[in-house]
Amino acid sequence: MRNTYFLALLAFIGFSCSSGPENPADQVFINGIIYTVDESNPKVEAVAVKDGMIQAVGTTAEIQEWAGETTEVIDLEGKTMTPGLIESHAHLMGIGYNKLELDLMYVKTYDELVEKVAEAVEKAQPGDWITGRGWHQDKWIEKPEKMVKGFQTNEKLNEVSKDNPVFLRHASGHASFANAKALEMAGIANLSGERPGEVEGGEIILDDLGNPTGVLTERASNLVARLVPEETPERAEEALTLALQELVEKGITSFHDAGSGQDVIDLVEKFKNEGKLTVRQYIMLTGRQPELLEEWYQKGPMIDTADHLLTVRSIKLNCDGALGPRGAWLLEDYYDRPGHRGHETLPMSVVTEVSEKALPLGFQVCSHAIGDRANQEILDRYEAAFAKNPEATDHRFRIEHAQHIHPDDIPRFGEMGVIAAMQAIHLSSDRPWAIDRLGEKRIIDGAYVWQKLMKSGAVVTNGTDAPVEPVDPIPSFYASVTRKTLEGTPENGYEADQKMTREEALKSYTLDGAYAEFEEDFKGSIEVGKAADFTVFDQNIMEVPEEEILKTKVAMTVMGGKVVFKR
Repeated sequence: MRNTYFLALLAFIGFSCSSGPENPADQVFINGIIYTVDESNPKVEAVAVKDGMIQAVGTTAEIQEWAGETTEVIDLEGKTMTPGLIESHAHLMGIGYNKLELDLMYVKTYDELVEKVAEAVEKAQPGDWITGRGWHQDKWIEKPEKMVKGFQTNEKLNEVSKDNPVFLRHASGHASFANAKALEMAGIANLSGERPGEVEGGEIILDDLGNPTGVLTERASNLVARLVPEETPERAEEALTLALQELVEKGITSFHDAGSGQDVIDLVEKFKNEGKLTVRQYIMLTGRQPELLEEWYQKGPMIDTADHLLTVRSIKLNCDGALGPRGAWLLEDYYDRPGHRGHETLPMSVVTEVSEKALPLGFQVCSHAIGDRANQEILDRYEAAFAKNPEATDHRFRIEHAQHIHPDDIPRFGEMGVIAAMQAIHLSSDRPWAIDRLGEKRIIDGAYVWQKLMKSGAVVTNGTDAPVEPVDPIPSFYASVTRKTLEGTPENGYEADQKMTREEALKSYTLDGAYAEFEEDFKGSIEVGKAADFTVFDQNIMEVPEEEILKTKVAMTVMGGKVVFKR
């Protein structure tokens, strides 16, 4: 009798111990097609999460064993999961403000732009500024009758807005379009002289009589931009809220903000402290504020090793313009504008000074360079800074865009360990007309050369440069693997030998992005011990036919184990 009781007790204890895991997961994600970006274990079915970190990966049966009574079980129902996507170059507040102003990204003609301005004027008070962004004359399906140096003129804009100053930024952010009222307020009138229209680092586009057309390129835009009323704190909070919502809806869990001031850092920190920061932020200090850089040199980088939500350890320098407004700084003349080679928008001496100061203090330098001259000049200055600081071996300096590179400079990225922070969507949007700017040889030899850079040993990251392009990563992924326009042309893609594989494209949007912010040990792949940041898609972007990729939607976004968006 006593033995029977003892055996029953042992059986009860054994049953109790096996009825659940000792350390149950907070969440388990099961029944998925999960691409881990972990070379040693590339594809699994399920993931267990504890305290916002990945606890286990494996088959659904294996992971279900981590589920306890309080575990949240999330059935992926065969959907595709990847590591959380990392937007490696975009403008956080620009995404939000773009939703509060005139969004001209999808405008197809000049007349449509004028119509949108007219509608805004009707709702505005006399004297109110009309602002917006997103127009791109080379993407219009038809060009205006009157064009000067490849741009429209502002006569029609003046007709619909006589009393309201209008200031509309180009999609690239490297040009602007103003009406006569705004130009008058800025003191810009008929100009003549030896070098009419030129200002340091930019140009006021003039007609044959010396009259301003309303188009201002590069730093000339500041002549009007400085008159636009400053944003209010309330409007800034609204813009940030809208930007964060847009990011989670597009599956983005980490974001590299390409150049902001202390006001944005403070606002993001406020959101973090209030529990409203749903996307991890890696903010670059704007190089347009030298006094800001000096302040940060004194206090050093701010690296968030606690919850990894807000880090400031890099500096953004804007060194040339963009190809669209012919502002990218070239070694040879523009193919479609002889005698013009673009603009150096920042003295190269500043790149030298910042690089040599930043390196020993632990700051990363991220320099915007689109033209081959700008890329070469920056590489030269990085190389000199590295030589002066040989002990700083893990610098991870970056060139943002690296869009057009002289063939001799391509291998230098890998040799020097310089990251090419590129945006594949620019190939899709720009390549049809970029050949007019550079000519066929320069395009083939050094434009959008993803494979050449990767074969040099360079890390290539991905993104959108939003609000230059929509922040949606799906079109950029599509461009990475097809090198086609979003309309699916040409049939085999532009310079097809430079396509990424789907595995390379996914890595450029995940683990390579994490590497570019020194976080590859914390996130960027689905491995035990890393952050539970996931993006879930409604179809398998790694296997569906090319033409189906653009139909993909984000079904769920998870940051630190928490579902921050569900469709």
